[in-house]
Amino acid sequence: MITLEWLYILTGIAFAAWSVLSLRDRSNGKRWGNAAFWGLLAGSFFFGSYLSDLANGVLVLALVAIAGTGQIGRSDPPTTSPAMRVALAGKLGNRLFVPALVIPVTAVAGTLLYTWTPLGESGLIEPRRETLVLLGVGVLFALVLAMVWLRPPLLAPLEEGRRLMDSISWAAILPQMLAALGGVFALAGVGEIVGDLASRVIPEGSLFLSVLVYCLGMVAFTVIMGNAFAAFPVMASAIGIPVLIVQFGGNVPVIGAIGMLAGFCGTLITPMAANFNIVPAVLLDLRDQYGVIRAQAGTALALLVCNVALIYLLAFR
Repeated sequence: MITLEWLYILTGIAFAAWSVLSLRDRSNGKRWGNAAFWGLLAGSFFFGSYLSDLANGVLVLALVAIAGTGQIGRSDPPTTSPAMRVALAGKLGNRLFVPALVIPVTAVAGTLLYTWTPLGESGLIEPRRETLVLLGVGVLFALVLAMVWLRPPLLAPLEEGRRLMDSISWAAILPQMLAALGGVFALAGVGEIVGDLASRVIPEGSLFLSVLVYCLGMVAFTVIMGNAFAAFPVMASAIGIPVLIVQFGGNVPVIGAIGMLAGFCGTLITPMAANFNIVPAVLLDLRDQYGVIRAQAGTALALLVCNVALIYLLAFR
């Protein structure tokens, strides 16, 4: 059976390769920090399932220490020359996007094929992990296609991946850490505390204020943690389930789905969502590192108003 462990190993191999290549890159003055960061991350994917909670926690703290002390630097490894890139772009045009499109097509089509055919009864893939495993398969398909079709230098995929990851730096793993933080908050009972505070503020029987506080809470916790998936367990246990669903009998899918959309309004306006808001500014060399956030703020406010209205009008019919 193909389990998530296989996907973890595949990801760990990529991080381990970046660590080795970083160590060999003498042109990067922070190569030791890069190598340590990606090496530790590779170790977490290889051995995280077998390490104790304490050991995993120490590993995370080591990653934070390396990133927090500025030990990660951008690299510029030689792969294909600018002239070769211009020539390929002129020759192939939009067909260059084919390898990238192979990944989602493989994940979606493969999941449907596996689920709705006798393959699903074979037990080949771990239950409820089909899409993630097939996403990894799609990456391998795309890599093979690009290498056979474009014939780049052998190490070009790894070197270009390292260049991109070094540019993104620690922000690349921020969603993973923030999602884990949401689980920690839920286990620590933060949701119950927020729910108790909300019950003192919201007048008894006020449906609209309950919906409003639920959506605003999703936005606030997303702004703090940078990830709506991290905010959802907190607000679901605080207001979503006990108040909107149990007390007012709300529609579960509507409250859950649109509540997540309300959280994404917070994603649009927080620098904590670095992979969405800060990394693009860095990669595009924008003068204002918060330029993306400023451009999205109006959209976030309008969407929040719509989400509050949609939950209030659709979830309690």
